[in-house]
Amino acid sequence: MIYSELLARVHRRLAEEWGLPASEADHRAFGGSVGDWPAFADSAAALAYLKQFYKLVILSNVDRNSFAASSKRLGVPFDAVYTAEDIGSYKPDPRNFRYTIEALKQAGHAGRDILHVAQSLFHDHAPANAVGLRSAWIDRRAGAAGSGATLPPPAGVRYDFRFTSMAELVESHRDALRT
Repeated sequence: MIYSELLARVHRRLAEEWGLPASEADHRAFGGSVGDWPAFADSAAALAYLKQFYKLVILSNVDRNSFAASSKRLGVPFDAVYTAEDIGSYKPDPRNFRYTIEALKQAGHAGRDILHVAQSLFHDHAPANAVGLRSAWIDRRAGAAGSGATLPPPAGVRYDFRFTSMAELVESHRDALRT
């Protein structure tokens, strides 16, 4: 099921569970809302900076149409986009990561050259660990207790780098270039 359909289904179930009035149009509107979701304030500038040095690849749970709308907010052309719609599974399924690694290998990129950058320890870093990818955790909660809207990560999840924002990642890169 593509993400927009999944969101519509979740909206329908929540409205029923909570006894809230909602029409099919409401469910579809919520399902199609991904393109309206704001990007983090630092993402566009950070991605524009990183694009000067690296290939940028998206591995997303959303469908292609939803990502196309979100991509406009980011304003950076991505070198590749892999979605759950393309792969047929959702993160944290390791198939998503294996698919991406294989596609990048076919494009001439070695697995050791891939750095997976993401916020979710559960959806991103644990499966990145499982397939041997290096990763950078964007810990936007800055170490605050709780895991937000996602399940707690499995024990032993690790990452190679930790930043509290994409802007902090960029500053670290700039510092490394100065040394």
